Amino acid sequence: MLDPLPQSFFAREALVVAEALLGKQLVHGEVVLRITEVEAYRYPSDTASHCRMGRTQRNAPMWGPAGHAYVYLCYGMHSMLNVVTNAEGEGAAVLIRSCEPVAGFSLISARRGGKSGPVTLTGPGKVGAALGLDTGFSGHALFERTGLYVADGAAPSGVLVGPRVGIDYAEPAHRRAPWRLAVVDSAWVSERAGLRAARSHVSQAKVRRVPPRPRPS
Repeated sequence: MLDPLPQSFFAREALVVAEALLGKQLVHGEVVLRITEVEAYRYPSDTASHCRMGRTQRNAPMWGPAGHAYVYLCYGMHSMLNVVTNAEGEGAAVLIRSCEPVAGFSLISARRGGKSGPVTLTGPGKVGAALGLDTGFSGHALFERTGLYVADGAAPSGVLVGPRVGIDYAEPAHRRAPWRLAVVDSAWVSERAGLRAARSHVSQAKVRRVPPRPRPS
């Protein structure tokens, strides 16, 4: 049986955790998925983040402590899984955008309407469906073997980086920021447009501060 990662793994800056999550495994019952694509939503001034307007009832899990799930409903139908990061009180998380199946293939296919191949899991709503998630999982501890958790896995041979998807409401600097990361040699990636090979590991390059909101003239 796979062991969950410790809570300390998640208690780091969102972009560092985002890279570290690539290749790790999501476990929920018989379903095991390898993480292949993620997006970082950072603290303190990321205008694409759900925390940009402060704490709300919905985004409360995103404010920590780290290592918990933040699951929200998109378009009233898609359950989107985020992994909470950073220090408690710093609203930040990593969205799981795409995965590759490792175990539980029949159940995954059934939950995804009989689909097979990368289309089954290339998109955050598809990942949530394959894992059988709903918003009741928001706040769930991902570092304990109680239902859904994150386990170790082989790191990818390389990482692709590019801008995040579907954040037209954010400031231009945050729309352009290369905070979407994917496994370099995987077919299980939702949006290849705009991705490029990283020159160095994100975590080794140290994390730049979140570009601030422009000041009014």
